[in-house]
Amino acid sequence: MRWTPRRSSIRRCGAAAASAGGLALAACLYGFAGGGLPNIKTVAILPFDNQTPEPALTKEVNDAVLEAFQGRLGLRPAAEANADAVVRGRVVRYDPDVPLSFTPGQGRTDVTRRQVQITVDVELVDQREGKTLWQRQGLTVVGEYPPPQEAAGRKVALQKLVNDLVDGAQSQW
Repeated sequence: MRWTPRRSSIRRCGAAAASAGGLALAACLYGFAGGGLPNIKTVAILPFDNQTPEPALTKEVNDAVLEAFQGRLGLRPAAEANADAVVRGRVVRYDPDVPLSFTPGQGRTDVTRRQVQITVDVELVDQREGKTLWQRQGLTVVGEYPPPQEAAGRKVALQKLVNDLVDGAQSQW
């Protein structure tokens, strides 16, 4: 006796193969685009005014803003006069040494964990429409660190700033 495949199983296999092929084709056509803002393709990022006694913050905050708007949102840099949008802001507070956790010692208390706090005011303006797309006064980010590694805490805080800027700009879709 010889086995002969039934036509219904052949049809099912053919239908499954056709479905899988269609799905694979659709997946090839699907792509991911940057999470940019509608009608905003270029941005001018003005240097943030630094109102703190920490001069290094000027460059570090500006680098974080560049990463947020150009790197993460995919906006191209442009001169202020030609940009679709402008980002401006200021660093209003920097506290590098906020104690978080302590260990009691003999005759003293040791701080085992600290945090950096950076507070900024930031505004994203659509120049073509002449309106503010997103604005945040007193945006505070923190970064924890084990003493004496303040730079590590500042790096964490700046990454949180990038995330908050991206989330705020995308909330205006």
